[in-house]
Amino acid sequence: MIDLYYWPTPNGNKITIFLEEVRLLYNIIPVNIMAGEQFNPDFLKVSPNNRIPAIVDHEPVNGGEPIAIFESGAILLYLAEKTGKLIPQDARLEVLQWLFWQMAGLGPMAGQNHHFSEYAPEKIDYAINRYVKETGRLYGVLDKRLADREFVAGDYSIADIAAYPWIVPYKRQSQNLEDFPNLKRWFETIKARPATIRAYEKAEAFKNSNPYNDKVMLSP
Repeated sequence: MIDLYYWPTPNGNKITIFLEEVRLLYNIIPVNIMAGEQFNPDFLKVSPNNRIPAIVDHEPVNGGEPIAIFESGAILLYLAEKTGKLIPQDARLEVLQWLFWQMAGLGPMAGQNHHFSEYAPEKIDYAINRYVKETGRLYGVLDKRLADREFVAGDYSIADIAAYPWIVPYKRQSQNLEDFPNLKRWFETIKARPATIRAYEKAEAFKNSNPYNDKVMLSP
């Protein structure tokens, strides 16, 4: 059993997509980041950086005590290696490069885009323009990568799962998928996967019961 400390953000949705793909048994423990629950001392024991998602694996491969893991990229890599799924060995290096690209580039830049465009108390044109342009540049990098392949590293993998939720709120990022035809094709393919649909249905359930639902980033 996997305990998933979750809120329906792009990083949180990465993990539900993976778990739904491999049909691994898991239990969602909500951490309402809009209410500050990520600073709860009990949660900090699992995620010392007070960020979701985090997991506790109660059945590690080699047995022993439960294992706590934080950081979405580390969680995806751990679960892929645990299950032997969604990390094709003949493309392992490609998968890891694009997983780290998302963690170091697409996620942080799109996150700053969201912050300065929507959440910052003062609208700073320089910051908004900087991060909108950088988000667009990264979309272009991914679009070029997908020009001659269906998925980022050949077969569908955790590299795709990591990137997809950060493309979901493209409208909030002031991006137009029509400008990135290869990315759009990839996006629509992943959006239609049954596991993705199930993952976002779970996310919608949180949105519908959440008084802060106008701040939750789900589907466009």
